[in-house]
Amino acid sequence: MKIKILAFAALIVFGSLSQAQTYNQRDDVKQFIQKMVKEHQFDERLLNLWLENVEQQKTALDAIARPAEGRLNWKQYRKIFLTSKRINQGVAFWRENKDLLARAEQEFGVPAKIIVGILGVETFYGKRIGNYPVLDALVSLGFDYPPRGKFFRSELEHFLLMVREEKTDPRTLKGSYAGAMGMPQFISSSFREYAVDFDGDKKRDLWSNTADVIGSVANYFKRHGWQPGKDIASRASVSAEAESLASKKMRPDTPVKDYLKAGVTPLKPLDENAKATLLELDGNMGKEYWLTLNNFYVITRYNHSPLYAMAVYQLGQAVETEYRKGF
Repeated sequence: MKIKILAFAALIVFGSLSQAQTYNQRDDVKQFIQKMVKEHQFDERLLNLWLENVEQQKTALDAIARPAEGRLNWKQYRKIFLTSKRINQGVAFWRENKDLLARAEQEFGVPAKIIVGILGVETFYGKRIGNYPVLDALVSLGFDYPPRGKFFRSELEHFLLMVREEKTDPRTLKGSYAGAMGMPQFISSSFREYAVDFDGDKKRDLWSNTADVIGSVANYFKRHGWQPGKDIASRASVSAEAESLASKKMRPDTPVKDYLKAGVTPLKPLDENAKATLLELDGNMGKEYWLTLNNFYVITRYNHSPLYAMAVYQLGQAVETEYRKGF
């Protein structure tokens, strides 16, 4: 509630200012421009030109205060992503890109089903990459959304560095309301750090080059500690006494063998020495319990939500099951 009130206040205060002045006329934006000139040797005239025409994205300011992961339970969230249409489109995507997915799995150790799951959840395999001007969204959030202004100003800094490195006009790029870009929805800092040229054309294109998209997602997971061949998660039965062990922590910190002793039984065999965390979800039939391991935690590094990670995991599994039927 506090965040929503702050967001609403920001809209009132800065919405009225934007009627009278452009962003580059504001003192806080001027300070940012000077920082970019001093620290990164940007052309002040060019930055003023870009920021003069930025329009405040009011719908982005509203959306950032009410993310789906914060409003929905697992039963509701699952219905969005585990659909026959999304699964079938995932199978088609896998078939069209089977060689790229196989090469990415070989080079980075990340299963094709996880890469497909990410792209299915993020953008419906590239069909919904967002219509917000990335520059406008980041400026709006960086200067008109106090709860996370510091973060989005940092992303704006990365974005401007990114477009200079990639020799791209920042005014042409579209993305999500939060400034996430391309088929995998990388934010600017992630693009600079993890995007790869996977087809050797000396460009990193996450909008229309599927090879770069697949390679970049795989690289992201490898760099965040994906363990090739290791388990991700398992549904579990839980004794009444062990239900209290369920945790909101995402990083696994308890050996599986300790959960076994406490009355938590995974429905598939797991390495008893592997560390896990017990996740409780509100499912279609009531409470669901899952033991989640390191690779599940790595998925949450893409989006810090267990609902998101579970959607990626289950969508990837469902797509793989249907894909394998063709063999």
